[in-house]
Amino acid sequence: MAEHPAYPVGLRLTGRRVVVLGGGQVAQRRLPALIAAGADILLVSPEATPSVEAMADAGEITWERRRYAEGDLADAWYALIATSDPEANRAASAEAERHRVWCVRSDDADAATAWTPATGTSEGVTVAVLTTDARGRDPRHTAAVRDAVVEGLRDGTLVAPHHRTRTPGVALVGGGPGDPDLITVRGRRLLAEADVVIADRLGPRDLLAELPPHVEVIDAAKIPYGRFMAQEAINNALIEHAKQGKSVVRLKGGDPYVFGRGMEELQALAEAGIPCTVVPGISSSISVPGAAGIPVTHRGVAHEFTVVSGHVAPDDERSLVDWPSLAKLTGTLVILMGVDKIGKIAETLVAHGKSPDTPVALVQEGTTAAQRRVDATLATVAETVRTHEVRPPAVIVIGEVVGVGPRGLE
Repeated sequence: MAEHPAYPVGLRLTGRRVVVLGGGQVAQRRLPALIAAGADILLVSPEATPSVEAMADAGEITWERRRYAEGDLADAWYALIATSDPEANRAASAEAERHRVWCVRSDDADAATAWTPATGTSEGVTVAVLTTDARGRDPRHTAAVRDAVVEGLRDGTLVAPHHRTRTPGVALVGGGPGDPDLITVRGRRLLAEADVVIADRLGPRDLLAELPPHVEVIDAAKIPYGRFMAQEAINNALIEHAKQGKSVVRLKGGDPYVFGRGMEELQALAEAGIPCTVVPGISSSISVPGAAGIPVTHRGVAHEFTVVSGHVAPDDERSLVDWPSLAKLTGTLVILMGVDKIGKIAETLVAHGKSPDTPVALVQEGTTAAQRRVDATLATVAETVRTHEVRPPAVIVIGEVVGVGPRGLE
């Protein structure tokens, strides 16, 4: 007759006695979850790993430094038997059976009365996977199934929309520098659950193709010197759709607050009483140079890097950048939105003491399939931009770090 499958259940162990026999690697892996469950944990073991000992020192568990003795499981609700002594394991398992204590054994799963599932958590949901066929029990396969489900929930590829608990509102999501794989896990999950997506031109556009057909996508592209959607219109669209009870994602390039207007949008939403979540994104200021083989800092070359906006020329009265001070720095200077102003910027830096031979790299469409890197110096960068027809979006890196990495990494 075939063996019956295990019955899956969630144990509520808060304040209840759990006995762990053995302080080795098995205990080290299992104890954190038991601690998180609020269990009253007694560890019985002559010795323990440094990590387990640290849990005892922190008061998270009670550790009795001795071997198992008859009666240790009398008051337990749950037991984990994981000693290196087979005889002690058998005796403790027998005691657990007599006291009707659910018992997990690391050395002999078939002799146990309970099995530990492969578990993972995503946004308040715990995924627990057990093998139903005892004859084909494969912990690696079980763990792989767990990992696939949890990763799918986290990155949005496995969509499980909220229904009862979902509340309307807006998420300002930093989409990263362009490569769809560089959006954060949380950002991708929120995108997968959205009813409405208001997207920038510089956001990871490839992700929009993965959205379900019912999702409304609004183009909020602000193309330089072309048509644009006024910020007020974007704010109003966010508020309007959220008030309709929809889950709205504002998908922005890079990080919402790094030369973005995320705070303006958050302020408008707050004034309208709309709940808002901000999901940080990977800024192009560090990711694009890295993708092009340029470290913004490097030991012995640069101890600091400065990120500035170049959308306003140095001689423009609206500029808030102290260019003379920047010229005196010895570290790396990263300029965003400065392609059309780089000539004036280079002149200003040289006029205030920067060497004309300072290396410059321009990385266009960084992290995307269209990425390309063009190198120059402060003396030649203006002409280089013209002759190579460098166009935004491009990140400009100025400093000795430009020459550090191998060009083959572009």
